[in-house]
Amino acid sequence: MARDRRQYFNQLAVTSRKYYIPYLSEYMKIGEGVNVLEIGCGEGGNLLPFAQDGCSVLGVDLSEDKIRAAERFFAEEGAQGRFLASDIFAVKELEGQFDLILCHDVIEHISDKEEFMRRTRAYLRPGGIAFFAFPAWQMPFGGHQQMCSNRRLARLPYFHLLPAGLYRRLLERGGESPEAIAEFLEIKRTATPIELFERLVRHSGMQKIDRRLWLVNPHYEAKFGLRPRRLPSIPGSIPWLRNFYTTSCFYLLK
Repeated sequence: MARDRRQYFNQLAVTSRKYYIPYLSEYMKIGEGVNVLEIGCGEGGNLLPFAQDGCSVLGVDLSEDKIRAAERFFAEEGAQGRFLASDIFAVKELEGQFDLILCHDVIEHISDKEEFMRRTRAYLRPGGIAFFAFPAWQMPFGGHQQMCSNRRLARLPYFHLLPAGLYRRLLERGGESPEAIAEFLEIKRTATPIELFERLVRHSGMQKIDRRLWLVNPHYEAKFGLRPRRLPSIPGSIPWLRNFYTTSCFYLLK
């Protein structure tokens, strides 16, 4: 498990260095004097390149275990970073302090998305930017079924789109644990299609600076050796249809 966590940390750091920082650098300075917050940071891999470039980084996650791993991995890399096991929105004294907020693969797990977006905005400094990345719900593995212990289910695209009752029965027949099934059903309940996120942005008081839809998620390069590819304008311009092909959505908000 520790080896898997370290591998995942390394993969995220590679993706962040090669794709996130160059993308963000088109719109803001990345370096010394920039305060970066990651909400739902996990083991902290996304933050490592920002810290190495001189940013002041804070990672917050509800999991104490992941926060301890983040502190350990940063120490092993000789990097400076702060990590906090908490609900970020309980730490009111940090409001208005960040030039950049990262929310990578988080929003699709949130129940009250409108409140999450409003409260995220409160942690930005004037002129600050929030970077959201998430999988479109209807994409082949939008239900995170790749995490299934059953290998056949883990490789079965789109079956998360089945009605909840049938989805549950397939997971049960596949031998998934009750805890895993509950997690998969929760992900289904909090699904985030592109159209929903666009509405959330409009209601949040933030403005969309940029959107990039990916046919092949940039993280798949580090994880699977696949070359990233942007989604073509068709079907990218067609609401709802594009959800079935978009493996990752990048949004910059201010």
